[in-house]
Amino acid sequence: MIRTFRQHNIRPQQELTGKLWDFTPLQGNFSGKTFPVHTPSCWESYPGFGLYRGEGRYETQFEGAGNLRIECKGVSHTATIALDGKTIAGHYNAYTAFSAIVKQVEAGTHTLTITADNRFSAKSALHVPNDYMSYGGVSRPVVLENVRDSFIEYVHVTPSHGGGTWRAHIRACVVALEQNAPAVLIINIAGKALSFDADKLSEGKNFFEGDLLFDNVQPWSPEKPILYTVTATLMREGAPFDDLIDRFGFREITVEGKHILLNGNPVKIKGLCRHEDHPQFGCALPFSAIANDLALIRDLGANSVRTSHYPNDEIFLDLCDELGILVWEENHARGLSLEQMQNPFFEKQAHDVTLEMVTQHYNHPSIYIWGILNECASDSAYGKTCYEKLFELIRSLDMSRPLSFASCKFKTDLCFGLPDIVSYNIYPKWYHDTPVEEYLSDLYSWIQNQTQGAGKPFLVTEIGAGGLYGYRSPYATKWSEEFQAKTLQEQLDSVLSFEDCSGVYVWQFCDIRISEEWWGGRPRTMNNKGVVDEYRRPKLCYETVKELFAKY
Repeated sequence: MIRTFRQHNIRPQQELTGKLWDFTPLQGNFSGKTFPVHTPSCWESYPGFGLYRGEGRYETQFEGAGNLRIECKGVSHTATIALDGKTIAGHYNAYTAFSAIVKQVEAGTHTLTITADNRFSAKSALHVPNDYMSYGGVSRPVVLENVRDSFIEYVHVTPSHGGGTWRAHIRACVVALEQNAPAVLIINIAGKALSFDADKLSEGKNFFEGDLLFDNVQPWSPEKPILYTVTATLMREGAPFDDLIDRFGFREITVEGKHILLNGNPVKIKGLCRHEDHPQFGCALPFSAIANDLALIRDLGANSVRTSHYPNDEIFLDLCDELGILVWEENHARGLSLEQMQNPFFEKQAHDVTLEMVTQHYNHPSIYIWGILNECASDSAYGKTCYEKLFELIRSLDMSRPLSFASCKFKTDLCFGLPDIVSYNIYPKWYHDTPVEEYLSDLYSWIQNQTQGAGKPFLVTEIGAGGLYGYRSPYATKWSEEFQAKTLQEQLDSVLSFEDCSGVYVWQFCDIRISEEWWGGRPRTMNNKGVVDEYRRPKLCYETVKELFAKY
């Protein structure tokens, strides 16, 4: 399944995954042996490969001819793509899509080979041993498209509201495979059309911008998540030859003083952090598992999800658009030290994943904030330059959403002058015994009186406690379900009643695997702070969170 809606009526498109491929591990005891495996998938879900760290080769065959565009929605973590034995693309980062175009392919049966590599190395700045599992495999769909000498790569729609009228600013990218390919680009939204003449497209990317005004459309909101379709069509000699269909919502996110506003109304965030992780599927959750997660999140009364700590599957974002769930989406980086951020590959890899995240996920109305660099070295001068560059990059791509980052640097962070919203990960009553109200008040006072974050909206982006499913204690000892429920009760009561706090994200939705190489003293080699366990079985704190989200 590629998306929850059809993206093309004209351009031929087919999913190459969703069936069996041949998998060959290239290291270890199984090296050189080939197994039939389902795709998309993580090899950690294959029998005998639960701890496999290395390279794996995936192969499939298909019938095709002409100009072929092959798009991989996600390969974990480094990918090399070959068609009929010839390398056509390489990519770093498991959580964003990439594509390759092969021109004038002869008609016949062709072999697509994807070599995935989930090993850690000095050449990898973002993919490091961490407090979540780094899976390997073809973990998201692979798509085959036939394109002509020019095609539409994306159409970005930026809605804004004023004077009773909605404006949609359109920015479209058309790729030409040869010089001077003529075309007309037509954009259709809600019965209105915008046309661009492109008599001489330059080889490569060509951009077109314009505006449409609407006085009869309905806004997108969590209560009524109304979606609109943008259809872009390329015409030549009066006939259509390429198209792209996407969805968006008429909604506007702004920051005013200490408030986050959605369509002019203050938003109170009641959210959960969620990793793409499941004991049966690894990070390659199928549609039904994603939908089930969101059903539980809605049952808890949450109105938002934080995609910790990487861009999420587009199917997840599509469902959030449809269900009215607000999304904090962030680039791929968690807990990097100053030394790790000084890795010579860090700036390019962080830049690329951020560029791909914003470009690919721009139209999702559910995404109300872009986040970067969770718990990285924001307390250092060098780290600050890295935060500055990434915020500048996002603002050059999207001025319609506020920006933030989740800090854990207690009274030492140097970067609060950079984002639009100040966000903190705090764990009073778990990692230390400070009363929650005292800790929160002290931290907020420091932000207001001694940092450039004064007067900005404030979010608690992580809070929680560990609890082992089934471990019960009459004394409510640590790691018991009773202790977790009691701690979350105090934490959420204090944070949600804190007048100057715009909301909270509970850490976390479900228990998850962590890297064996990291471990960090976690029981079961898992992060056990989930409101549900890895199999989505509710813990005692499930009802606690549900009651408090309903209360506030």
